[in-house]
Amino acid sequence: MKNSLKTPVLFATYLATIPLANWFINHIGSVGFPGGPHTIPVGFGYQAPSGVLLIGFALFARDLLQERAGRKAVLVAILVGLPLSVIVNPVIAFASTVAFGVSELADFAIYDRLRQYSKSAGIFFSGLVGGVVDSMLFLWLAFGSIMFWQGQVIGKTLMTVACLVVLKGTNVLFKRMSSV
Repeated sequence: MKNSLKTPVLFATYLATIPLANWFINHIGSVGFPGGPHTIPVGFGYQAPSGVLLIGFALFARDLLQERAGRKAVLVAILVGLPLSVIVNPVIAFASTVAFGVSELADFAIYDRLRQYSKSAGIFFSGLVGGVVDSMLFLWLAFGSIMFWQGQVIGKTLMTVACLVVLKGTNVLFKRMSSV
């Protein structure tokens, strides 16, 4: 892909995760209790609201966008992403918007500090903290309970690790291809 297209594609990919995660909560998975979110299994016997994997990916994509386009572009993307939550799922819009905004800013702050030492550590720890913040705030504000917090944290952490593995693997592959 041409370099001029990478930033807009990454920006759009990041933004697409937000409404898609909110849509999943009402449409994908099973409902455990009336008024509760649709949930999916995330491993170790835990369930989480079905948007969990997309939010885990969003935290990862946010870090990549910062690497590609810089801090100002990320802050613009976060501000554009907030109203997308309201448009897609107005029932949980307040919880989604607050959790998204606070967790993305936490991810941003941690990644911005750690990336100078290790981008992989920055991605992992900022995703972990962002995931915990998002999980606790979202569940409490949307459902008045943090019942699925373990599944939320597991799902987001697994997605961050999976994204890191893919990123590292593609970097190794591209290096090998360029040396041939």
